[in-house]
Amino acid sequence: MTALSLDGSYGEGGGQILRTALALALCLKRPVRLFNLRARRAQPGLRPQHLACVLAAAEIGGAKVEGATLGSQELYFEPSTVRPGRYAFAIGTAGSTTLLLQTLLLPLLLAQAPSRLILTGGTHNPKAPSFDFLAQAFLPLLARMGAKVELNLLRPGFYPRGGGILEAKIEPTEKLSPLDLPERGKVLEIQACALVAGLPRPIGERELKELAKALTLPESALRVEALTGCGVGNAVTVTVRCEHLSEVFTGFGERGVRAETVAERLAAEVKAYLAAKVPVGPYLADQLLLPLALAGGGRYLTLPPTPHTTTNLWVIQQFLPLACKLRQENAQRCWIELTSNAPS
Repeated sequence: MTALSLDGSYGEGGGQILRTALALALCLKRPVRLFNLRARRAQPGLRPQHLACVLAAAEIGGAKVEGATLGSQELYFEPSTVRPGRYAFAIGTAGSTTLLLQTLLLPLLLAQAPSRLILTGGTHNPKAPSFDFLAQAFLPLLARMGAKVELNLLRPGFYPRGGGILEAKIEPTEKLSPLDLPERGKVLEIQACALVAGLPRPIGERELKELAKALTLPESALRVEALTGCGVGNAVTVTVRCEHLSEVFTGFGERGVRAETVAERLAAEVKAYLAAKVPVGPYLADQLLLPLALAGGGRYLTLPPTPHTTTNLWVIQQFLPLACKLRQENAQRCWIELTSNAPS
């Protein structure tokens, strides 16, 4: 089969192009050649976390690979059959275990037998879905599509030390079912949790105090978790539980940034989601595209799509015969609908 050629600098031009391409190549047994990988980044080409995705994908898929080296901007990936089983992959840095899981999850889900993954690296990373997001927002919707995935946080890991451990137990499914998410229903509760690792507990308390004020949260909705033995880091999560789904938003502490500022930025994201009265937030909108594409379609109402989402959609459409409709209702609300163009 002729290899599909993809320009890694297209659109948002980040690592998502690589991860989605690897996942689809595995699912469809389709060779792919990528060039200009992460060409727009300050450090272009494959970084350790991206290389970890390539090597892990190659192992589970028995793939022939060329260009799998640090800094490489070109990659050839030709998979064989996905081999379910027990795997352990260590990124070697604080690179995101959740993004590595993103690459492997659907190919193993559509395999012929169960799998168990142990992934070591970061579990709460800026610019990556957090463990809490996957466990509370994404996987429950994937379960509605027919997936059986159990996710366990064995040890949190923060930048720059990493060392977090994520476990995923994956039962095979023959086919995913389409998903329709037109509304979120009534907001049942909003909770906030601050994780503080190797830092003073008052940092988390200050974040929660600011969130309580901004989102009108009672004391019972606030929780600080002081962690030891997992490096130094701070993440604060807001979970919005609704009738039909849950959404999770995460902010990360940064050196030189006040705890109140971290919380203010996070509260603004949550407020934008609540004000739009949509079921799917901007990050979940991106994560749902691949499973919906493999299911043959689906739709959801969300905020206006980010460049990350539209780039991900472009990659998917290079592999699969899908039509996509983006219909803007107003400045805050947008429908995304995928339908199959494959011959019936």
